[in-house]
Amino acid sequence: MFSILNKSKRFDSEPASPAQEDIARLAITSDGRIAYASAAFCAFAETTLQDLQKAQAQDLFSIGGSNGPITEIKAGLYQIAMHGRPEPRSFHFDWLKAPDNQRYLIGFESTNQSQKPSQSAFENFAEGLSAPLSPQALHFLPQENEVFLNMSADCMALVDDQGCILKINAHFETILGYTLADLEALTLSDLFVAEEFNSEHHSDQAYEARVNTKSGKIRWMEWKQRREGDYLYLTGHDITPLKKQKKALERREKQLSEAESIGRMGHWHWTIGGTAMEWSDELYRIFGVEKNHFKPTLETLNKMVHRSDIARLNQGFQRALIEENDYDMEFRVLTKDGGVRYIRCEGRCARDSEGEVDALFGIMQDMTERVLYEKELKQSKNVAERAYAARTQFLANMSHELRTPLNAIIGFSEMMERQILGPIGTPKYLEYISGIRESGEHLLDLISDILDMSKIEAGKYELDLEELQPAALIKLALHMMEGRAHEARIKITSDIQAPDHLKIIADRRAVLQILLNLLSNAVKFSNPGQPITVTLLERENHCLIKVTDQGMGIPANKLASITKPFEQVSASYTREHEGSGLGLAITKELAEMHDGALFIESKLGEGTTVTVRLPYVPQKAKPKVKSK
Repeated sequence: MFSILNKSKRFDSEPASPAQEDIARLAITSDGRIAYASAAFCAFAETTLQDLQKAQAQDLFSIGGSNGPITEIKAGLYQIAMHGRPEPRSFHFDWLKAPDNQRYLIGFESTNQSQKPSQSAFENFAEGLSAPLSPQALHFLPQENEVFLNMSADCMALVDDQGCILKINAHFETILGYTLADLEALTLSDLFVAEEFNSEHHSDQAYEARVNTKSGKIRWMEWKQRREGDYLYLTGHDITPLKKQKKALERREKQLSEAESIGRMGHWHWTIGGTAMEWSDELYRIFGVEKNHFKPTLETLNKMVHRSDIARLNQGFQRALIEENDYDMEFRVLTKDGGVRYIRCEGRCARDSEGEVDALFGIMQDMTERVLYEKELKQSKNVAERAYAARTQFLANMSHELRTPLNAIIGFSEMMERQILGPIGTPKYLEYISGIRESGEHLLDLISDILDMSKIEAGKYELDLEELQPAALIKLALHMMEGRAHEARIKITSDIQAPDHLKIIADRRAVLQILLNLLSNAVKFSNPGQPITVTLLERENHCLIKVTDQGMGIPANKLASITKPFEQVSASYTREHEGSGLGLAITKELAEMHDGALFIESKLGEGTTVTVRLPYVPQKAKPKVKSK
């Protein structure tokens, strides 16, 4: 693989020849430690340099049969015998001083006892030594070089002048998938995406480029290259995950910017003690300033804020710093064209590692459209409420005004119909008088419904609660509807499935009106011979009153709106039955005023069942309850 060069001088002034590398050599300090041993000596000792450096020389071997201090060894030819090993070897020794003034006993294995190594060989060897045991003064073994290269997370390659890849490390194959055999038919430029290969082979150059892997995928690499003689040394770091993260971050930032633009909202950050504020792009648009020509600070912000709101804005920031709490506020901004924008600001406190508030951050949102809409809505609401109040008052006044003459018309018509003061000369007048009475009664019913609905909508319909028996009220309602049902040739029956003594707290007039409205509707929309049944059911917390008929029924698309005021099943110009369209609406409102509810089940052509649920004791209305 590669040869790793250390930063200090090599032991030899020139690279060792293969013959020299086979010679066992060592350097021993004056205190008996091994500073260096060649690979051949390590093989002779059957151990590693690291293990040799951990012990004293005399603990590992003897020189010339002596186990005394190293300083007793003189220059000359000696045999080194490893302890416990019968085969010694001959070494030429000499004492030399290294550049750091440290004295070393240097030994060269003697292949020819009569031929001592030259003095220059000893001196060159000593020249390469530095401080004892210093890693910078030691060669890495070839196998150590390979271990270090393959431990790197980067791709490494050695390239010649022709662009041919001569050597690679293991991670090159792991990341890009190419073996050295695969690269024999390729040049370095073949690996790069078109037009991204940097052919300028200058030293200390770094760049980013995409590479085609063996599997066909593309990976982003950060390349560093260095020219040494005729060779290019290349390292590449895989930055594909970083590129993906950067792309994802850019996408999220774009999404955030688009979301802020849609919501007319921007974020900001201010470091305590500083003057400048950080604004997102949307805030520049909200405040109507150019990003390149405006520097956001507290001072420039105050210059745009409405004079009446400056104090409140500054107090909000100060209060946040003092109380160290979240905050929100609203203020107005004056635009360059003289307009006013309404801004809502929400902020949070940022804390340092010690828990102290060191910055404020938050969002600002343009609320102009909403504020103006709310103002218009409030004005419209006030106008509508005044108009509604005027309408209610008008209906109430008109109802009272019309009731008085209608009561007189009905009363006098009834007297004339009964001929209380004497016979009427022409019998035909009796029919006219009867028509006058019926029309008057119908008009009075309409006016009463309108007046009741007006009171309910205006919140002026007050319940007079008392303890009463619903079974008795049902019987009274049936008696009151008996005449109308008889005229329509319809039979009304009751099904009381509750004890007669069952009592509820309710408004007697309201409950009776509920019953009469439901029975009146049932009679109105039933044909002769179709029966009507009123059922009373007892439940745990409430009672149920059901009015069931077999009449015309209600279309499914009308069930949801039939209880709305003035809503009727048929169109106003085609319906066959007269009425105000307020009966069910009033019934529903009266039931809900008792904390109850109204339910309608109907099928067109088969009839209708209206159920009213009344609690035994209402929870919402709590006036004084009358007890009988």
